Amino acid sequence: MQNQIYKGGRDQEIIELFIQTFSDSEGKKEGLLIGDLIRNLLDRTPPQDLRVFLSAEQEQVTGGVFFSRMRFENSATETWLLSPAAVQTRFQGMGVGQNLIRFAQDCLREAGVEVVVTYGDINFYSKVGYRPISVDIVPSPQPLSYPEGWIAQSLRGEKLLPISGRSFCVEAINDPVYW
Repeated sequence: MQNQIYKGGRDQEIIELFIQTFSDSEGKKEGLLIGDLIRNLLDRTPPQDLRVFLSAEQEQVTGGVFFSRMRFENSATETWLLSPAAVQTRFQGMGVGQNLIRFAQDCLREAGVEVVVTYGDINFYSKVGYRPISVDIVPSPQPLSYPEGWIAQSLRGEKLLPISGRSFCVEAINDPVYW
């Protein structure tokens, strides 16, 4: 598998990857919902606020992970939200997702990102360094349905210090349906 930073030109292939992966694991309705999220992230998010990373095998996209910028009312901490991530069903369990997330985090670290957060499965994301946090440490942009899924890590290897004030995410993901 080859990991790469996405520079454009394969939007439909990426959208289809997410629709199929989420349909396989969560059902068709969820697949279509996440497909719409990907389309909106790609179409409506300013390039400076979005980073997309892909894994590929023989030019076929096998996995993808999206990071989007978060902003805070009272802090300049460079923070990005990982959401969503997908690996083709037939490549799951082979370390593709973990390797892709590590690659993405290395790229983000080199670009000066200090903190990454996500809202997901602690059993998976703990394998790549995420730990549970509360909204008192990093405020979420929307109320959380499952607060135990709010997880983060410092890309500097430091203890996460509380970030005060409201948080803001990119428009495409700022919908309660995703939270």
